[in-house]
Parts: sequence; structure tokens; C-alpha cells
Amino acid sequence: MAAALQVLPCWVRAPLRPLLWGGPVARLASSMALAGQARQLFESAVGAVLPGPMLHRALSLDPDGRQLKVRDRSFQLHQNLYLVGFGKAVLGMAAAAEEILGQHIVQGVISVPKGIRAAMEHAGRQEMLLKPHSRIQVFEGAEHNLPDRDALRAALAIRQLAEGLTADDLLLVLISGGGSALLPAPIPPVTLEEKQMLTKLLAARGATIQELNTIRKALSHLKGGGLAQAAYPAQVVSLILSDVVGDPVEVIASGPTVASTHSVQDCLHILNHYGLRAALPRSVKTVFARADSDPHGPHTCGHVLNVIIGSNVLALAEAQRQAEALGYRAMVLSTAIQGDVKSIAQFYVLLAQVAGARLTPSTAGSLVEEDAKLHELAAELQLPDLQLEEALEALVGARGPVCLLAGGEPTVQLQGSGKGGRNQELALRVGVELGRWPLGSVDVLFLSGGTDGQDGPTEAAGAWVTPDLARQATVEGLDVATFLAHNDSHGFFCRLQGGAHLLHTGLTGTNVMDAHLLFLWPH
Repeated sequence: MAAALQVLPCWVRAPLRPLLWGGPVARLASSMALAGQARQLFESAVGAVLPGPMLHRALSLDPDGRQLKVRDRSFQLHQNLYLVGFGKAVLGMAAAAEEILGQHIVQGVISVPKGIRAAMEHAGRQEMLLKPHSRIQVFEGAEHNLPDRDALRAALAIRQLAEGLTADDLLLVLISGGGSALLPAPIPPVTLEEKQMLTKLLAARGATIQELNTIRKALSHLKGGGLAQAAYPAQVVSLILSDVVGDPVEVIASGPTVASTHSVQDCLHILNHYGLRAALPRSVKTVFARADSDPHGPHTCGHVLNVIIGSNVLALAEAQRQAEALGYRAMVLSTAIQGDVKSIAQFYVLLAQVAGARLTPSTAGSLVEEDAKLHELAAELQLPDLQLEEALEALVGARGPVCLLAGGEPTVQLQGSGKGGRNQELALRVGVELGRWPLGSVDVLFLSGGTDGQDGPTEAAGAWVTPDLARQATVEGLDVATFLAHNDSHGFFCRLQGGAHLLHTGLTGTNVMDAHLLFLWPH
């Protein structure tokens, strides 16, 4: 069964086709059929933010090849163009830049995830690969998105290139999610291992990506504007694929080309909040003690142009378009989902209950208590762009299936030593809770996946679930509560129906956070 449900990579997938709703045969196969369709919609979201198309939209050469145009800015080219990059999408971004700029690139260094070149070659993704005699040197490292010695060597090579530039030079910087782990250059005497340990401790206690990056920047040579400072007085153009809610350039990959606005006091406040200040290594205390409120020098980076070229917004818009083409009433709820995974799971379960009731005239308005809880939880989560009321109102007049889409990056507070990721844990929690409540005459399916194709330290991008999950687990002798207590969502899904509920895409070559798809269809 698992093999039959394997996802075709988005670059070879077949055209999407609408499901036929109603009838005993269609009903019998509806969950599996919808799961395949959900996977394809997820892949369409990923396909919208692949590096090649985004670079071609952002960069161009004038006809005589003497000027580089970046959006509405122009830069003179005369054997002065250098390139660096770091992130999960940067191999494909560099390949696209090389295709556009050709021999104008004098030298380049990029830091990309371990194994990504082999994965792209195996998948036949030639457009994601550099030319055989490329002037861009490739370092692979940061396995499972954790900084390591290979990533450190890459960071030192990038720093050396940047520090050798002059006022006549132009540095093109390619940045995507995962860039922070791929650009580790701790300030001595802090070691890579000490910085990694502190990051792990913060992540395990539920620190947000913004909090993690604030600490990383304070302990790094290149983050928090450090790379821009190293490249000064050269001009710097950063093309950024966002993997952070709201697309703040100072947070993505810890803002290597954006001057940091955080102080040591901000760092200490975060460490106090998570009870880690007393456990700081002596080296970290040393760096904090000698740093002033702005350890990276000037508060402005006037020689830098930062441009966001892709984000979760684009990915979800494409999935919405594809869903509508299939006959769904499709709406994007939010592109800024964040908060503890338990609260996010509760939000989606309440949403499924309330939305399902509004889809069926006989039960519309019957879930007053659940409706109130949903709005109360939405207020607590403080999602800045949430379109909850608009979506619920639209459902009243909807006929047929509905697809509610959202994106973002929930956090998981680790309590066990199991294997998993935020997408698989979110899906598992949603599946368990859906089975505990009556959903009336509406069938539900939920899918959560990471657009980079790797959810935590696993080979899966995420998972999909239905309200039948708990029953299926019981039949197979799987205790869901035990798996959740150990944060072992991947272990659970590997065993449930032979892994049929896992979303496998392989490394996608891009990264714009996660996509959540909630399907409801009345019967």
C-alpha cells in the first residue's frame, strides 16, 4: 500500500483531476484518493517556489551584458561579480544565477545541505545543478539542519571571499531557509559544539526561530550583518527565499546582510525565559561580556540591497489555484501559523468541527461552544493575517468539497528522545483529536508538510491523517499516547499501515516553511 501512495516528484507529476463525489465506490476509496490529491496539491505549492523561476523573475542582464538588473536597480558589470550563498534552496538558486550571469561570475562559494547534489542528480534535476566547470565552489554540510565542521569550513571560505572584495566589486548573496545552520562561524572562544549545544537546548524548550536567531547572531562572525560588514566596501545584493513568518530579512538565516538591532540584554532575557542563563558555557559569557549593544558595528548597511524573491505566500496561492481548478472552495487562512504544536493542532480540530457544521445546513449553528473556543484560541495564537471569520462565512454558501490552506512554522517542545518533526507531530495530534469528536456528515483529511521535503531529522516531509487514525492505530496495536510522549511521530507513522500516511518527496531544492491543508467534504 505504501508503494502505491508514493508521491510523484512535483516536476513529473500528472495533471490534477477532480474527484467524483458521491456514490458507494467513490466513498469507499475517498480517503486514499483524497490523500493522493492532497499530496499533489502540496507539490504544486512547492513547485511554485522552485529556485529557477524565482531567480529569472528577479535577475536580468541588459542586452549588451554590461548591467545587472535586480528588480528596479542596475549594477555595472566589469569582471567584478562574486557570488556566495547558503541554504536548502541555494544549489538551485546558484545554478539559475549561473545560467543567467554566465562568465560574469568571477568566483563563488556556496554552502548547501549534505547529499543534495546526489539527490538532485538521482532525481534527474539538471536545472538544480551547476555546470561541470563552474566557477562556484560547493560545500555540503549541516546534516539534518545542524551546523557541523563541513558547514564551518564553508562559512570560513565565504568569509574569506567577502573580506577580499574592494569598492569596485559586487557581491551577489543567495539566501534561503537552513542558511543559519550552513553558515556557522562562532566568535572565539565559543566553539561550534558549544553554540550547537545552546541552540539545541533552546529549541528543545520551544524557543521560536526569532529567539534562536537572536542568540545565533550575537555569537557569530557572519550573522546579524556580519557578512555585509566583511564585504564592505563592495556593493552587496541579497536575493532571499523566505522561510520565516512575515518575511523579516533580519531573521531569515539570522540576517547575515542586515545589521542586527538586538543587544546582549535581549539575549540574556531569552536565556532567562528558558532557564538557561546559569548553564551558559564560560566562552559564551565571555563573548557577551565584551560585546556592546551592537557587536557588528554600524546600525545601517547602506551598501546592501536585500530582496525577497519567494515565500510561503506564493506557495499557498498556487495550491489554492490548483484546488479551485479541481472544484474545491479553497481559501488561505493564514501564512503566519506559529505557536506550540499542541495549540495549533487544537485550532485545526476545532476549525474542522465548526467548518463542518457550517457546511451542512442541518447542523449549522449547532456547535456554539466549539465556535466560541475556536475564536478564543485564534485570539490567543495572535496570527497577524488570520482570515478565520471570512473563511467560515464563505462556507455557509459552499456546495461540495472545501480546502482550507495555511502555512507557517509551529514549534515543538521536546519531552522524549523519539524521532519526528513538527509536521508529523502536528498531523498525529490532529488525527488523534479528530477521532474524539463527532464530525457529523462531513469527512475530513489533514496534511502537514515541510516544503523543503525534510521534516526534522527524518526522510519524510510530513504526513496526512483522517479521523480514523486512532481506530487504525488500535487495530495495529499502536499506543498513540506513548509515541506522542516520546515525540516519536515518525516512528508511529512508519508503523501505521506500513508508512502509507507519510509524505515522501525527497529534498525539493526549496524551502518556504510548512504547508497545512485541511479538506472537508460533505456527504
